[in-house]
Amino acid sequence: MSIIVLGSINTDLVIRSPALPHPGETILGGEFYRAAGGKGANQAVAAARSSREQVTFLAAVGDDTFGGESLAGLKREHLDTRFLKVIPGQPSGVALILVDASGQNLISVASGANLHLRPDDVHAVPTKVWQDARVFVACLESPLETVMAGLRRAKQNGLTTIINPAPADREILFAVGLRLIDLLTPNETEAALLTGREVLTADDAEAAARQLQSAGCSRVIITRGEQGCCVLDGDVFVNLPAKRVEAIDAVAAGDVFNGALATALAEGRSLIEAAGWASTAAAISVTRRGAQPSIPTRDEIAQSAAT
Repeated sequence: MSIIVLGSINTDLVIRSPALPHPGETILGGEFYRAAGGKGANQAVAAARSSREQVTFLAAVGDDTFGGESLAGLKREHLDTRFLKVIPGQPSGVALILVDASGQNLISVASGANLHLRPDDVHAVPTKVWQDARVFVACLESPLETVMAGLRRAKQNGLTTIINPAPADREILFAVGLRLIDLLTPNETEAALLTGREVLTADDAEAAARQLQSAGCSRVIITRGEQGCCVLDGDVFVNLPAKRVEAIDAVAAGDVFNGALATALAEGRSLIEAAGWASTAAAISVTRRGAQPSIPTRDEIAQSAAT
């Protein structure tokens, strides 16, 4: 069995500084580095490192240096990149990321080639690939019609569908159709934007999750950073605390959570067990800097979960 991820590929250009600047403010003393990123790529790498499953990645890069480096890196992770497009004349995606001393971040993305992944690219994936998979994962950095094509193809072939609604856009999400989504995984900010209600506590998260469930999504996980995550599975609601760690960079925590979650579900774990596995993976990732460089291996997650 395998996992199919549809999503973005970016090169992350990161500056770490003592604090995040306010509009119009310049902050000195920062440290710059470059790392492989993009929500889709991060999720695909997280799934690959945390599992024994084959991970197929549907994405697009430009025919530039960043695109070539990204593709080479994904191949080193043993991802199935047969359906990754190189778009002539288009720049690859780039994310500018500011990270403060506590690991909080601000991100601005130039999507580039990511916006050229088309429904036809989804339809070009052979039926056998879909039939051999158990889980489909996507975020909302790819074009809406492409995400919808992926969801429909996944549902036609009996896959569990996971949508990480980032960036959060209520209109887009409801256009996708919550009934195509088996599991929705917003963070607190995204859940608030999608429901119109403040999400600060576990009780708030439960109310938001039940609202999303009533709109058509049967299962919801709301990630809450250092507070852990809240899981709604049918009528059952569980608040899972996170492992206590010293965070230095949370830029890929949500992506790591979703990739590891997909792995656990593909292996047949219950939703609550899968959320615990994913939460452990995310907790490890925030103790390291960079997006893909922070992603833990299966052995690292298992060792941390056992302590």
